[in-house]
Amino acid sequence: MQFKSDQRISAIQQLKENDFDVVIIGAGITGAGIALQTAASGLRTAIIDMQDFAEGTSSRSTKLVHGGIRYLKTFDVDVVADTVSERARVQQVAPHIPRPSHMLMPLYDDPEATFTPMSAEVAMGIYDKLANVPKDSPYVHRLLSAEEAHDYLPMLDSKGLVGLAIYLDYQNNDARLTIENIKQAVSDGAVAVSHLKATSVTPDGSGKRISVADTFTKELFDIKGKVVINAAGPWHDSITEFADETTQDAIRPTKGVHLVINQDRLPVPNTVYFDSGFHDGRMLFVIPRANKTYFGTTDTDYTGDYLHPKVEKADVEYLLTAMNNHFPHANITVDDIQASWAGLRPLIGGTGDYNGNTKKKVASDENLHTLGENLDKYFKHEIDREVVDDQLDSLAGNKKSTSSVSRGFQIKAENGIVNVSGGKLTDYRLMATETMEEIAKIFADKFEKTITPVDATQYSVSGGHFDPNNVDGELEKYAEELVKYEVNEVKAKEIASLYGSNTPEIIEYIKTGVSAPKLSVAETSMLHYAIEKEFVLRPIDYFLRRTNYLLFKSEDLARLETPVIDEMAKMLSWSDETKQAMTEEYISARDESQLKALKKEFK
Repeated sequence: MQFKSDQRISAIQQLKENDFDVVIIGAGITGAGIALQTAASGLRTAIIDMQDFAEGTSSRSTKLVHGGIRYLKTFDVDVVADTVSERARVQQVAPHIPRPSHMLMPLYDDPEATFTPMSAEVAMGIYDKLANVPKDSPYVHRLLSAEEAHDYLPMLDSKGLVGLAIYLDYQNNDARLTIENIKQAVSDGAVAVSHLKATSVTPDGSGKRISVADTFTKELFDIKGKVVINAAGPWHDSITEFADETTQDAIRPTKGVHLVINQDRLPVPNTVYFDSGFHDGRMLFVIPRANKTYFGTTDTDYTGDYLHPKVEKADVEYLLTAMNNHFPHANITVDDIQASWAGLRPLIGGTGDYNGNTKKKVASDENLHTLGENLDKYFKHEIDREVVDDQLDSLAGNKKSTSSVSRGFQIKAENGIVNVSGGKLTDYRLMATETMEEIAKIFADKFEKTITPVDATQYSVSGGHFDPNNVDGELEKYAEELVKYEVNEVKAKEIASLYGSNTPEIIEYIKTGVSAPKLSVAETSMLHYAIEKEFVLRPIDYFLRRTNYLLFKSEDLARLETPVIDEMAKMLSWSDETKQAMTEEYISARDESQLKALKKEFK
């Protein structure tokens, strides 16, 4: 396959010619977060992935930085405390990506419901304290009556409705968060290459030799590094297997599916979060985004092809039934679906859910109220944390899980390899920080070298180098600069939100006035930036993971597809054969996302 990317060619040459301190296998959000911290801490860092960056789990989430309020019902206060603390830190270092939003949780008179109005009120009070939400914040929690809930969400099923809980949560762009971490790592000296598949990890003196295969050119070569990080997500076990490790951490993947429809088919003002209604323990989300509404997730165990999880008929039926039960006048059908995605969550094997929780729902309203009172005393420094912990142990009937298990991730070092398994997007920075601690131990013990980890709570990702306490104002300034160069206001706001403090780089492209055939100057600039600065190699990389057009701007695809592919072919010197292969790959992915074949099964 003829293929030319100056950036990639140069990076591969660096991988061949240099020895690295750290080689990271897997460039999803976990590996990207680790790369940012290792590079910022002065370690020579390489990060590779057998697919595009974020092509696996890290572009297929619910696209929230979710607080996990329901874990207060199982007394997992540490889970919620960790999650909301991390969420705040991520917003500080990547202020243009996670954005605060209201979460709406309908409450029903159902014995299987997660919350009653009383327990929801108490839980939200605890949640606001853990999340440090000021009392004068527009995002401080509220509890609406059934009548108020109906006025607020008129499409919602009112049968058995007893209230609506409203509290803080954050919307997110998972793929953008991943790529911005990688870009920052590269700006700090890391070498990042996609479409390099690790095939073996073997000893090499005091370090490791990682054999890789270039999935484009089929070239085979080795990368040398002192420490290897296994951040392969669902493929974690395959790495430990060919690295001949003894670790027994089996990954249990579950599949989540999301469907996208036009917002006028299901207009919700903010994210809605509710029990599935099937008494299966699942919670569903309905989320407005860019004139669309999407909903999910199915959360089923998965044993199929990890590279290519698919939306199946049963997934669609489950979600459509749930949506039409909760919004009985919506009458959503499969024909309303404009896009979809399926992704795998790399759970640690055994029982438990995505947050590592293994307990049954045991908190009564009275117990939760007592917990809330004690936590309030703790926050006022009237009692010690040990009093709260003793109460949690007593209420739950057993000792709480260790923090690493309750957070749902594990980090284990074995013979020069650090295995990072499980976890969720919200905790990515924390996982990277704890991985850095293991790396520092290895360098101190094995190489007699002192590593001083960067303070990752204060270290911004690429695009996040502006005041995180004035996000709207800062992004508005970037948008105003774009308007000066004849970018319309809507496009200017889109660019500012996507690129944050990198917007001036887009402006430099716009200043050239270069416009590809049938693309505006702004559209051409975004594409050129993506190819030259964001590692885009294929049309699907651009349309799905760098811009989200495929998911949330499907109405623009017919106009953009051919000119974007033509310009990519020109910039990357594709042969006719390569261009045809890239086009066919994109069309196949687009049609699958739009469920073109699956919709025929419903006829």
